[in-house]
Amino acid sequence: MKIKIPFSAPKLISAGLMLFLLTACAAPATQSVQPQNTLEPAATEAAVTEGTNTAEVAVQSAAAPLKTPLPAVAEAPLIDAPSIIFIEMMDESYGWGITETEVVSTNDGGVTWYNVTPPGLTDVGYSVITDFLDASHAWVQIVDPNNYPNGGTLYRTLDGGLTWESFQTPFSAGDLEFMDVNNGWMMADLGVGAGSMAIAVFQTSDGGVTWTRTYTNDPSLEGAGDTLPLGGIKVMMVPLDMTTAWIGGVIYSSGSTYLFRTDNGGKTWSQVTMMLPAKAQSSELTIEQVKFLSPTVGVLVIRLTSTSLETIIFTTKDGGQTWDPATAVLPNSGMLEIPSEKEMIFYYGNQFHVTNDAAATFEVIDPNIAFGESLTDMSFVNTTVGWVITTSPANQRTLYKTTDGGLTWSPLIP
Repeated sequence: MKIKIPFSAPKLISAGLMLFLLTACAAPATQSVQPQNTLEPAATEAAVTEGTNTAEVAVQSAAAPLKTPLPAVAEAPLIDAPSIIFIEMMDESYGWGITETEVVSTNDGGVTWYNVTPPGLTDVGYSVITDFLDASHAWVQIVDPNNYPNGGTLYRTLDGGLTWESFQTPFSAGDLEFMDVNNGWMMADLGVGAGSMAIAVFQTSDGGVTWTRTYTNDPSLEGAGDTLPLGGIKVMMVPLDMTTAWIGGVIYSSGSTYLFRTDNGGKTWSQVTMMLPAKAQSSELTIEQVKFLSPTVGVLVIRLTSTSLETIIFTTKDGGQTWDPATAVLPNSGMLEIPSEKEMIFYYGNQFHVTNDAAATFEVIDPNIAFGESLTDMSFVNTTVGWVITTSPANQRTLYKTTDGGLTWSPLIP
């Protein structure tokens, strides 16, 4: 699940999803749709294999339809000033967004947005699970409230949202992660209670058409395992490939990190140990982020909560076999973007803390706009170019962009 939650907010993802499922979404705002402005498929050169049939996806234009079972000709209407909740940019031009009622995309750095919502989907917002692989490939998981936690609908696009396919899934909510157009993982939330959380791990090798359960720790289900404890809130799953993955979260006791690893596709799990600072022994530790920038290089972010808050960063250069603490420690807790091995952008207290040396040092940037606590999401493609979303007390959202590393921000929407 790619919806980013600020480090300072409780990360009970499953509970949050349940809350949104049980409450009505806001009525869609009136949008100005101009069909004469249309989105063309993003260029891609991938192969999508389903069973024994391989469909090649070549560089496309409106005059050259995709060679897939999807409709040959499609156009996406322009949407005027969408109220974006969540943004994920792929590069300086292409990106995706989520509003209360739409899936949207941009091909010019956020100036222009297109409505690429799957047909028939009206409730989006915080109730969906998304994975945006690149400018062309994306998945949107919708919960079936009548079959929670064992049912949902997965929408898939291969052409930047111009057309979608849908598949029924044996899970509802959780963390969805695709490695490429075919191979993906799902950590499915089966329920939370009293500091414990049951999950199931699924894998797909056909782009989400079919799924196989490789693990569950729910003792009420046949074949349940115990290598991943029921205790602890599972916040995220981060796969390195289809064999190795991590599950991270929080257990509400001092000095304990909740980080587990599998090396057999999720069939069994083992706890990851690492050298922690002395202050960690008296702190509640939350795994906030695990991200791999290559098969060997990764970043692990842990929040320490005691009488104060701190964010500590670990790095690996051996595929997660060992983790070394970075030199710098970040004050308090905030939002963190990691565009590359060397680059990180941390926001807290109306300041951006920026590193270009893998967290050895951070430069503090005071932006020209005092965002304060109104900043609710951000996406950076490098330490120079980024976007933030602010939300006012009246639920008014504004999208800003920087091209000078966070010093100067200009509004794009509205």
